[in-house]
Amino acid sequence: MDAADIIMRMGPLIVMITLIGVVGWVLTIWMRIKNGYPLDGAWGQAIYPKTNGETTERVKLLSQENAQLRAELGSIKDRLSNVERIVTDSSHMLDEEIERLRKPSN
Repeated sequence: MDAADIIMRMGPLIVMITLIGVVGWVLTIWMRIKNGYPLDGAWGQAIYPKTNGETTERVKLLSQENAQLRAELGSIKDRLSNVERIVTDSSHMLDEEIERLRKPSN
């Protein structure tokens, strides 16, 4: 067996290993993009997502909107608990409460 014969026999194996490596790399990148993971550059720096002033401002606006929606949800929960209390109260207690509210307070 000479060197040329060894290279000819090892050629398909080398090609298959290289091909498997490239396909695995492409699938890994595709899965990272699909699932929202940041991509890395050649030196390990993040390529995506990039943070700039516009992104920071957008996060602030979304945080404010989130706080407003949480406050509104709290108010709706309070109103719902009042409605549940009224619905589950006996009619006698409800009539008494309505009459008490009708009376003018001094």
